[in-house]
Amino acid sequence: MPNKKQKIVKADRKATDLLSNTETGANEFMTTDQGLKINDDQNSLKAGERGATLLEDFILREKITHFDHERIPERIVHARGAAAHGYFQVYKPIPQYTKAGFLNDSSVKTPVFVRFSTVAGSRGSTDLARDVRGFSVKFYTGEGNYDLVGNNIPVFFIQDAIKFPDLIHAVKPEPHNEIPQAASAHDTFWDFISLMPESMHMIMWAMSDRAIPRSLRMMEGFGVHTFRLINEAGKSVFVKFHWKPLLGVHSVAWDEAQIISGKDPDFHRRDLFEAIESGAFPEWEFGIQVVEEKDEHKFPFDLLDPTKLIPEELVPVQRIGKMVLNRNPDNYFAETEQVAFHPGHLVPGIDFSNDPLLQGRLFSYTDTQLSRLGSPNFHEIPINRSINPVHNNQRDGHMRQQINKDHTSYHPNSMGGGCPFQAKAAEGGFTSHNERIDAKKIRARSASFFDHFSQATLFFNSQSEAEKNHLTHALQFELGKVQVPEIRERMIGLLSQVDKTLATDVANALGLTVSKKLQQPVNHSIPADGVVARFQPKTVNQGIELSAPLSMANTVKNTIKSRKIAFLTADGVNGEQMDQVRKRLLSEGATVDLIALKLGKLTTVKGEALNADKSLMTVSSVLYDAVYIPGGLKSVQALMEKQDAVDFISLAYKHCKAIAYDADVLPLIEKTMVGEELKKKKELPGVVSGSNKQKDIGASFIQAIRQHRFWEREKSPV
Repeated sequence: MPNKKQKIVKADRKATDLLSNTETGANEFMTTDQGLKINDDQNSLKAGERGATLLEDFILREKITHFDHERIPERIVHARGAAAHGYFQVYKPIPQYTKAGFLNDSSVKTPVFVRFSTVAGSRGSTDLARDVRGFSVKFYTGEGNYDLVGNNIPVFFIQDAIKFPDLIHAVKPEPHNEIPQAASAHDTFWDFISLMPESMHMIMWAMSDRAIPRSLRMMEGFGVHTFRLINEAGKSVFVKFHWKPLLGVHSVAWDEAQIISGKDPDFHRRDLFEAIESGAFPEWEFGIQVVEEKDEHKFPFDLLDPTKLIPEELVPVQRIGKMVLNRNPDNYFAETEQVAFHPGHLVPGIDFSNDPLLQGRLFSYTDTQLSRLGSPNFHEIPINRSINPVHNNQRDGHMRQQINKDHTSYHPNSMGGGCPFQAKAAEGGFTSHNERIDAKKIRARSASFFDHFSQATLFFNSQSEAEKNHLTHALQFELGKVQVPEIRERMIGLLSQVDKTLATDVANALGLTVSKKLQQPVNHSIPADGVVARFQPKTVNQGIELSAPLSMANTVKNTIKSRKIAFLTADGVNGEQMDQVRKRLLSEGATVDLIALKLGKLTTVKGEALNADKSLMTVSSVLYDAVYIPGGLKSVQALMEKQDAVDFISLAYKHCKAIAYDADVLPLIEKTMVGEELKKKKELPGVVSGSNKQKDIGASFIQAIRQHRFWEREKSPV
């Protein structure tokens, strides 16, 4: 029998090609799905040129039938997604923790397929909804497929999977009018949340800037649950999984997100696709937080509670490998839409914990694939196929592709020589962790699950002032949409348990006060015959007051790689100034678009002809990370006469982005929000102005772009 080492598969392009069907080649004849060459694809078979179409036209029927069934049921959650191929490579083996092959051979590039998604909206909703983002990774390892099905937020709304249908029913559009789409700012969602104190930690994350990322490439990923790693000796440790983006963790402003949704609702999807096509491959480091079994109960929270995280100050994240996404899907439906993830797709060396939310997911995902993809053979769809050969006694079913030639489909057997054989653990056979279970059947939760506010407070306290302002404004907006007064009051009560100032600021916007009555939150989610007092929230000291990794203010700010920079131009632009700044930005890995008043040729002050990339008719500064306005008196005058150009700059300033302009652009700047602020102070954060003596402002501009945003420019949350 083959041993474990022989089964490890190198992850080069040849391996990922195994996941694709053969494309229709050039110079090939058109055929039916049965391979019959088609003579006429333009006309159906009729009784005479103007007569009725004949039922016997099997070519027409096949084509129309296939078209009628092109759409499959969209995912109930995570319906809107974007994905990419790539590879994962571990830095050095970690046999002390796990026997998983792909985590113990640094020479192997394991193929991956990663799908990012929003949770609440339909497939046609906007990318920029305030929402949780799915972050799911399928590893095509030599020991079988491993799926790490996570989110961009490390905790979740609920503690037990039995509440998941209730959560999703509440957050989806209300059933009587199917409104609102891809939004949580409505009564049914906040009614549910106001009665579920366990959701408050997740609410802090969901209302924070983490819920409106700048890019899919600039957000963290988390496994959410506590899992187990198991080594060759059978020793188990608990583990939390992390994905750390090398570009840093960045967001957009809420006002900006709403404008982007109108200008380009495919903003995130387009950004991911274009970055990969241009060679700016997204990269994440894979990290683990490891907890020894003996330390399972040493924390002020329960490791099995999916509404809790492990602060990195208590257990540092060990970065053990890197994932690179380097190839876009060839076909959205065949790959991104048909990919089937499942947290129960494991490899030896990785196992579950008893997290009750995770345990429910192990049932739900298979059930979902049967509904969506229509068959237990969904694993035979190319994007879902294991690159390790599949041998078992499963047979038949809808859309079966594998042709089994043997005479036996049962085990044990003698007619088939006893094949396929069971694999011993030493041969790579999966064995579950030998955990002792000795308990009575019961519907209950551990008392260690009832601290619902401490980590919510930790998260809020760890935010920068700007992030706190944004979070407060998000809650004001969301709860301001709620029509039922009692729901708003209950939410103020819950917020008062997180932070009194937060609750007061939100209450003021809603015309409420934080009374003693509102400060007595009650957990209404209890069994019918439960003792009410036992299920009420409690507070436990977390041991730390602040956690730096929880704030995006502390993220990576050392690169402008793949950042999109807008050059605002018109005929008569100073081509030399523009070229100097452009070369500097491109050398740092940024991309540049020349934005003109109209498409076509753009003439410099010296008469050189350039091609405009975009026009003010179709773009806005919300689609860019920074704005540069090169000089040229004629260009400046033309832009001054165009209100869209003035608004372009003002909006970039409002959204706290880096702005650079040359000396003779000042008359245009004076007409914008930047000019209004310059009247009050000489220097503005993130605004780089050139002078007649300064030939190149590129270096200062680059440093400003690296900071991502200058939130201190905000007068109030935007």
